[in-house]
Order: sequence, then C-alpha cells, then structure tokens
Amino acid sequence: MAKNIQSLERAAAMLRLLAGGERRLGLSDIASSLGLAKGTAHGILRTLQLEGFVEQDATSGRYQLGAELLRLGNSYLDVHELRARALVWTDDLARSSGESVHLGVLHQHGVLIVHHVFRPDDSRQVLEVGAMQPLHSTALGKVLSAYDPVAHSEVMEAERRSFTGRTVTDADEFEAMLDLIRAQGWAADAEETWEGVGAVAAPVHDRRRMPVGAVAVTGAVERVAPGGVLRPELIAAVRDCARAVSRDLGAGRF
Repeated sequence: MAKNIQSLERAAAMLRLLAGGERRLGLSDIASSLGLAKGTAHGILRTLQLEGFVEQDATSGRYQLGAELLRLGNSYLDVHELRARALVWTDDLARSSGESVHLGVLHQHGVLIVHHVFRPDDSRQVLEVGAMQPLHSTALGKVLSAYDPVAHSEVMEAERRSFTGRTVTDADEFEAMLDLIRAQGWAADAEETWEGVGAVAAPVHDRRRMPVGAVAVTGAVERVAPGGVLRPELIAAVRDCARAVSRDLGAGRF
C-alpha cells in the first residue's frame, strides 16, 4: 500500500482547521491544535500562503483561508450546477437518440467527463464519469477548442497525437475545422479517436454567455453516421439539448 505524504496531510488538516471557525487563527493556535512544532507549522503555512490557499492578516499576523480556495470552490460549484441542470435534458437525449450521452468540461489540457447517460438498451456498458478525452480529436474536445479561448490555446500549443488515420493533426487544417465548427454550431468525431466510434457535440454556455462545457451523443459510427453521413436529426437533437441546458444556466436563447 502506498504511504501517505505527511506534509500534504498536515496541509489538509490546516485548511480544515481554518475552515472550521469564523475567526482567524495565529501560528501558536494552529501549531498547538495540530500537535506540530511552530517551525513546521510556519513552513506549511508559508507554502499555502504563496499558493494563495491561505492569507495572513497584516495587522494581527493571524491566518485565514485564501482566495484561491474560493476560486477552486466556485469551479466545483459551476460543474455541479452544470450537471444538475443537464440531468433531465441528457436523459431525454439518450432516450430519443438511442445512444450514449456525455457531458464534458475543460480540465488539465483535456475533456473531463462529468456526466454519462447509458445507451438505453440492454447492452453491457462502462460508466465513463471521470474519464479524460483529448481536445483535438473528440467531438466534445473540438467544440470546447472552438468556443473556449483557454481550450483553444491549450490544443494549439500541445502535440496533437494521431489516434487513427482520420485524426486531424496539422495546425492550419485544425484551425480551419474549428472555424467550420463555430459557423455550424456543432462538431463531429467520425473514427478520429476510436475506430468504429462516432460522436456529435454542441457547446453549453452559462449566464455570461461563456462556454462551460459540451454535450455529445456517442455511438457506433454506422448508427451515428450511416454511409459516412451524420444523421441530421441527431445533430438537431444534440444542439437542442445544449441550448436547453444553456437556457437553464441563464444563457437565454442562442
């Protein structure tokens, strides 16, 4: 069994201690509460302070939680709200399309799957919540790359690996594809990431009209794009779902 990292455990304990009360705590209070030497406690607090997780009051010298934790908390709440708003709409999309539905967000230079609705049949399926998908080759990733400036910067700066013979890796060709995605409002992946798998995705926006995620229908390529042509009703259904979730997030009509 892997050993726990003691310094991380102590840092986590400090954050929980600071989160447990309304008042600021001094170095002696923190060290005493956690059974640490003052020098050890000060070193950890200084590191947390440099990372923005802890702030020190200039007058009293006492410590409190920092703004970076608030930012991370808001990010979690945004994803939680996105999932909550999308539950009914993605269920309906899976039912109407007969395929799997994924909800993804930008995370660590890729797409993090935060919600997955199984294909509504009796086939054996694996829950993909928590899985990561590449930005440059998946329908979800291409939509985020087209609409989210951060995702766009990341995908253009990173190596675009070729997964199949259909993966677009050339920078100019990829940029042209993103222009088309913005113009049409959706993206597709026809065996660009996995052989035999196709997908269609559309962007989800929040009340600020900012892209916060994307929703996709994924299935066997012969069902998603029979004869090499994407099913128009599938594209329309994905876009309608993304618009509905966006409206629920306060984005209004698109």
